Amino acid sequence: MALDAEAASAEEGESGLAGALLTEAGAAEARYADAMVDSYRERGPYFVLAPSIALPHARAQDGVIEAAVSFVRLKEPVVFGHNANDPVQLVFALGGSDSGEHIALLRQLTTLLSSPAHLEQFKQAADVEAIQQIIRGNEQ
Repeated sequence: MALDAEAASAEEGESGLAGALLTEAGAAEARYADAMVDSYRERGPYFVLAPSIALPHARAQDGVIEAAVSFVRLKEPVVFGHNANDPVQLVFALGGSDSGEHIALLRQLTTLLSSPAHLEQFKQAADVEAIQQIIRGNEQ
């Protein structure tokens, strides 16, 4: 997790920050972050699923080692090119080792983020521990 990170572009938010966190955690190879950016460049901002929320991802065979999600809250929102949901402030990079895991991670995240209260908590959390408490509270 990274709070109030600075990114000058969508690619930097995806690859340089969120993807790098997956790599640092040992959940994905470095090439996975590149694959997320390639997917964005080829398909556009399809993963900007709600106002201010992006869930970038790539295919499992692009370097996922184990299922994981990284989280980056951007200090200043960044335009990803989505007509309705820009700019993005919350980036959750997904890495599932197969399509079933990917769908399960996506389902858990969308359930968590569908709550306006949780969304506001992600935006306002003072530290990583507060974010972890939000996530743990949703698992119960």
